[in-house]
Order: sequence, then structure tokens, then C-alpha cells
Amino acid sequence: MLDIRRLHMLKTVAARGSITAAAQSLALSAGAVSQQLAALRHDVGVDLLRPDGRTVALTEAGRVLLEHADRILAAMEEAECAVAAVKGMVGATATLAALPSTVARIVAPALTALGADHPQLAVTCLVTDQAQLRELTLGTVDVVLGQRYHHVPETMPKGIAVLPLLDDPLLVVTADDGSDERPFGLRELATRHLVVPPATTDCGQAILHACQQAGFTPTTRYITADIAAQIALARSGLAAALVPQTAIDPATPGISVAPIEGHPIQRLLFAATRHTETTNPTTAAVIAALGTAARQDHTTYLPPA
Repeated sequence: MLDIRRLHMLKTVAARGSITAAAQSLALSAGAVSQQLAALRHDVGVDLLRPDGRTVALTEAGRVLLEHADRILAAMEEAECAVAAVKGMVGATATLAALPSTVARIVAPALTALGADHPQLAVTCLVTDQAQLRELTLGTVDVVLGQRYHHVPETMPKGIAVLPLLDDPLLVVTADDGSDERPFGLRELATRHLVVPPATTDCGQAILHACQQAGFTPTTRYITADIAAQIALARSGLAAALVPQTAIDPATPGISVAPIEGHPIQRLLFAATRHTETTNPTTAAVIAALGTAARQDHTTYLPPA
């Protein structure tokens, strides 16, 4: 009989590309993972992995087995969810992956509310700029608070359920000069120095795409994905920044914040989890808290019209 843990190791190695990387993510030694995969190879009687440069790749037999392993692992999670639903209780642990720009206004309030409503639930929060949907499929995180910019085609891994939380517009942040705030036409930024995220990021691509649609290529004097640095440069008057609304503290002194008109730039914030036919009470509680925090944040700070 096939060992479910070994099937999960095969899936992890296939996703990570090497036994060493898989071992690190599983908190095991590379030798332990190799031994378990050797045992799995003995169980099925055929090679499942082959060298591929500095990485490893699935053989044809490994690919076929992984297709079945995905269904087996999904069925196991479905069974666990069904039992949890019968118990009707929120569990003891969950792992949430979230973007840094969502922590202050959404994640922190959501975790505070969860602590009050479900004191037995300990949520581990992984804050990272890197996309975590692959981690969701591998089971290392339970919920992802992610983003998708509206100009980017939607690509979602198989077996992932997504709940939209909030349309989050980018706002223009400049030094406060005492004048009345007004909407910015994106074309007005053609003559300003901008601080923008790297073009390799989703936000950087979205800004470049919108500026090109408005008929110009932005003058990017400063490049950083650090939103605190972007706002500091804007506050000093060195550049204008384009920052998601949820990442801006409206009480920040020395800045002026205005919406973009004509060519708005928006990201969709969403909560994602592994799809199951039966709702998992624990992930449902986490997602509900994120949704409530997102709605409250949207109503407590709206940019001037």
C-alpha cells in the first residue's frame, strides 16, 4: 500500500525542483527525503525522478503517479474537512500568507478579531512579497491574502478557491504643500519624478502599463518595492509615489493623497484556500475575519472625490 507521506514528498520535490529544497520546506534532512523516495520507488517498482541539470524532474511514471497523488491528497483533506465540519469547531492552528502592504490595515485587525472570537486558534502569519499560491497547493499555508492587478490575466493553480475581498486603488502620494487635494490625471505625472516598484513586480508592471496607456513612459528616478521608502521619498518632495490605498496610513503627516482619474490603477485583494466540497471551519474563520477587516478599512478611509 502506498504511503501518503511519501506521495506528499514526491509532490513537494516535483514542485521545489530538488530534494534539498523539498527537505528544507518539510523541515527534514535531504537524506531522510531521499530514503522515503527510494522506498516509494521500491513500492511502485519504477523510477519516479530523473536528473535534470542541477534539478530533478518527474519521469513519465512519476508524472502519472503524481496525478493520482494529487487526487489522493485532495481526498484526504476533504475527509479532514468533513470531520471538522461535523465537530463544528474552529481548530487550534492555521497558517496565513499575506503581502506586507496588507498587514497594518487588514491582517492586524483580522488577527486581533480572531484572537477575541477564537482564543484557541493560533495563526502563524507569513509576510512576504513572494507569491504564495504554490505554497497553498503544497499545504505549507492554509490561507493566502493575495493580489491581482486588473490588467493582468487571471492565472490560478488548479484546486484553489478564491474569494474577492476588496478593489484597492493606487493613489498618488506627494508632499503636502497646503493646497486642496484633487484627483490627479495620470498624464500629469509625465513631468514628475516617480518612485515606483521594480518592473518585475506586479505593481511595477501595472504602473508602467497604465502610464503607457496614458501616452507616456514614466520618469522613474527611484525604484523600490518598500512602500515606507516610497512614502518617505514622496513626503520629502523628491518624487511622487503610486501606492495602494490599504498601504497608506491616512494619519501620516506631511503627505497629500489623491485618486487617479482617467486611467485608474487597481488591484484586487483576495483570500485563497484549497478547494474542498466541505467548508473547513478554521480556514472559514480566518477568511471571514479578513473579509470583515477589508470592508471596515474600505469604509473608514476613502480618497477625496
